[in-house]
Amino acid sequence: MNVSTGMMQTERGIRDEEVARADIHASLNLEFEHDKETGRTVLAASHQEPPLRVVRAFALPDGAALVHLHNVSGGLLGGDQLALHVRVGSRARAQLTTTGATRIYQPREGAPATTQVNEITVDENALLEFLPDSIIPFAGARFSQRTQIHLQEGAGIFWWEILAPGREARGEIFEYESLGMSVDITSMGRPIAAERIQLAPRTQALDSLARLGLYKTWATFYICRVGLRASEWIALEQELREIARGLSLGNETRWGISTLVRDGLIVRGLAVHGREALHGLHAFWSAAKMRLYQLEAVPPRKVN
Repeated sequence: MNVSTGMMQTERGIRDEEVARADIHASLNLEFEHDKETGRTVLAASHQEPPLRVVRAFALPDGAALVHLHNVSGGLLGGDQLALHVRVGSRARAQLTTTGATRIYQPREGAPATTQVNEITVDENALLEFLPDSIIPFAGARFSQRTQIHLQEGAGIFWWEILAPGREARGEIFEYESLGMSVDITSMGRPIAAERIQLAPRTQALDSLARLGLYKTWATFYICRVGLRASEWIALEQELREIARGLSLGNETRWGISTLVRDGLIVRGLAVHGREALHGLHAFWSAAKMRLYQLEAVPPRKVN
């Protein structure tokens, strides 16, 4: 069997699975707590519905807990409605990552869009680092994601999203049908960020100079900590701008930094290649975590 035949059989298997199964409605609920006796964060409670799964929490050297988010179906299919609910309790520190890229498959004919809802609460003086791999929308995919982040007094979050153009190795560049993403962040009940994005490459070409131009990968990184003075955010913005200038060389990548109305800032990036986007995000994360927490940013260990 040659490689191309294997790919055809794999894709046929994906389509057959879509026809055979019902749409999935599943949620994953995670609660982290600070253990006063050990000073470490533990995964205190979890509720899992297939195909979403968490195996265990790994202890990190700084006392945080690392959890890998699994989707055992291998990707998201048309009609899937998935929800992630995370609560990081007072003084707890958690790091979340995925085990690989999130693949959004083409839905069967007549199926609704795939949806993902993320509801995140970070309690007093807690920290969440949410560092997923890329979202890869396949040709014909329809995907909608809504994220709500609630930060309490002293709470912090590092949260990024990386959007790939599609399966680049197969020449699928901006061939998905539609992709919508919304983000709302509140600080002690007050809105500090609201974002609405709707992409439809088939009707509005993303390689237009008015949109992405020559760039293919898009990254967004929110950095927040409630209660810091405005002057501290201005200083961090200036530091990250210096890093951005060093990373924005030639036509490979472009980065921009903006402070939020309070308690945070946003980093945006465009890259020709996804690896350049990830490299830049790690550089910003490392600098921001050291300034805000005086701690090293340690990339999450990956598991399969």
